[in-house]
Amino acid sequence: MPPGAPSVVALVPARSGSKRVPGKNIRRLAGHPLLAYTVAAARASGVFSAIVTSTDSAEYAEMFRHYGGEAPFLRPAAFSGDLSPDIEWVEHALATLAGAGRVFDCFSILRPTNPFRQAHTIRRAWELFQKEEGVDSLRAVEKCKQHPGKMWMVRGRRMMPLLPLGPADRPWHSSQYQALPEVYVQNASLEIAWTRVVRESRTIAGVVMVPFFTEGLEGVDINDPRDWDWAERLVAEQPAALPRVEQKPFPD
Repeated sequence: MPPGAPSVVALVPARSGSKRVPGKNIRRLAGHPLLAYTVAAARASGVFSAIVTSTDSAEYAEMFRHYGGEAPFLRPAAFSGDLSPDIEWVEHALATLAGAGRVFDCFSILRPTNPFRQAHTIRRAWELFQKEEGVDSLRAVEKCKQHPGKMWMVRGRRMMPLLPLGPADRPWHSSQYQALPEVYVQNASLEIAWTRVVRESRTIAGVVMVPFFTEGLEGVDINDPRDWDWAERLVAEQPAALPRVEQKPFPD
């Protein structure tokens, strides 16, 4: 990191207990557990002062250390449930690090469910974040494929548009995709924010956010068996590159 640049810690959430893809954060892809590729990209980016996991598993922590990251604490079970919001584990991680005398200007969330995120992706996002004045955070987004203008809320035997907007003579749900306003959805690439946002608003994003537009596979999120099959096929057919992992595979 260049002298005088804000300090930033990479926070990698890796709780155990995934339901749709059991053990997905440590499931093997091309020989390494999934989390290895996030550590590799973070290390190669040269952006971070520290790369720290928030996990509730001693096994995951050991794997994370093997690949060059830090696991200085375990996440409490109270913050590790299926419905636990991100702010709980982020707040815990930053507070625990601060208690050990390690305070950072910024944090970045790098989710291990995206193995195709590259070091240059992280550098590009960090450069954008530093150039923007008056923002609280940056979040990766991509143009949505399923437009919310064509989504519905169902109440018993009736339904209504999720977004009851647009012209009366041609509502959005009856319009071509190309005629709809551009809408973006967040993806699993990364998030960056000033740590003051957590203290001041108890959120991970704040109010003023800058978009980071991902390209290609930079925003991939592996969340269910179909996603996993697709990721394995991408790697096998070699149209997609994984970050280079320097370490030998973690022993089974």
